[in-house]
Amino acid sequence: MATKTDEIITALSRELQRPKEAILEESLQALLERQLREVKAEILQIAGKHNIASAEQMEERYRSGTMDEAGTWQDFQRLDHLEYRRDRLAQLLQELR
Repeated sequence: MATKTDEIITALSRELQRPKEAILEESLQALLERQLREVKAEILQIAGKHNIASAEQMEERYRSGTMDEAGTWQDFQRLDHLEYRRDRLAQLLQELR
């Protein structure tokens, strides 16, 4: 039994005269690119807020005592997670290409 998604992909394949696999690959690429843009935007927001370029730099500022952990620790954790996610999305996008 075909799902609604399968039916739409099949119809789109006929309409655009393109293989289903090409449509799926392009869709995945667009999704990954959109997710990557969103993650990069949030990284820039946090980095700009603290005037740093990366979680690594933020951690170095903690170590050197030029940044207080109080009130910034959650941003550090979020930034670290976002950088991991950015790298993983970029890797998946590269594998798709």
